[in-house]
Amino acid sequence: MDTTRNRLKADVPRLTRRAAMLNRAIYWAVVGSIAISILIIVAFTTALLRFQHEHGVAILFIVALGAFTTALVDFAREVRIALSEHDHHG
Repeated sequence: MDTTRNRLKADVPRLTRRAAMLNRAIYWAVVGSIAISILIIVAFTTALLRFQHEHGVAILFIVALGAFTTALVDFAREVRIALSEHDHHG
């Protein structure tokens, strides 16, 4: 019983790090989604009103892709930890 408990206690910092990475990935995915939503609203509204919108849309697209890339990197880091040999106690 003590061996199992000690192993689980030793695993807490790694699980905490994994949870933080997942939280960051979700946060950046939401930021990217919001940026894409704003981009679509701005693009259609400015096109409808016949305003120049290329620069604003380009900036929003860059922000969205940056956030999405950051989310994927954090998610990939967490997956790497999840699939490591240390995660499979037998």
